[in-house]
Amino acid sequence: MKTRLPVARTLKALDRALAHLRAEGESVALVPTMGALHAGHLTLVRQARRKAERVVVSVFVNPTQFAPTEDFSSYPRRLAADVAALAEAGVDLVWAPDTAVMYPDGFATRVSPEGPALAGLEDAFRPHFFGGVATVVAKLFGQVRPDIAVFGQKDYQQLKVVTRLAADLDLRVRIVGVPTVREPDGLALSSRNAYLSAEERARAPALHRVLADCAARISAGRPLKAVMESGRKALARDGFAVDYLEARHAETLAPVRSVKDGPIRLLVAAKLGTTRLIDNLAV
Repeated sequence: MKTRLPVARTLKALDRALAHLRAEGESVALVPTMGALHAGHLTLVRQARRKAERVVVSVFVNPTQFAPTEDFSSYPRRLAADVAALAEAGVDLVWAPDTAVMYPDGFATRVSPEGPALAGLEDAFRPHFFGGVATVVAKLFGQVRPDIAVFGQKDYQQLKVVTRLAADLDLRVRIVGVPTVREPDGLALSSRNAYLSAEERARAPALHRVLADCAARISAGRPLKAVMESGRKALARDGFAVDYLEARHAETLAPVRSVKDGPIRLLVAAKLGTTRLIDNLAV
């Protein structure tokens, strides 16, 4: 009979479960999530299982990374379904604290990241976001104390912020980035895809097509500035309201002028209706 997947909801329960997992000195990988799991998350879990002997998945919808105008209250929450999927995927432990556990009364300390967190991409449109991410990730690393933490490359700026955070604060965790998982038509998997109407969903793959076209043209030697401007216009024709479409240094996220400044990563954020989508692609 298969053992039920343990779900820790308090720090004491987490510590007991982690002590059991580490009893034989085995390595631990953490996959931080906000739940509403899809195939992309399960790909992260599979990668974590390849990298470590034990896998912990956190499920926590972090209020500090949502602005008052964003979708915190409506963000999908389906813990029972998530736990069932994680049990099937062979996860060893789910860490699912509530907000009062993560941010108890009197909580007064926050992490304020710089470097890639101030690249003028997501931070220009969601200035609260990376402070919330950095704070909750630092807490998760302190709570779980993983050897490895696995993040998706779809949230590319976030990946770079977390990588810098772990290095700068000597958190003794290796950050692993996993390539974006996509639908057959190229749309990056995201929990927010569920917000798209049928008509918007049909148009959404244009985001990846434009990225791929821009990357191909840059690789072929076309001027970078002209390619980016053409890409923005293409997205607008496809019905997107573009927040940014930028070519940046793949490691620092600093602006680049040509392929000589590379390696280059293309990053985009745009809205279809009320749904904001992000994606990125290497050149």
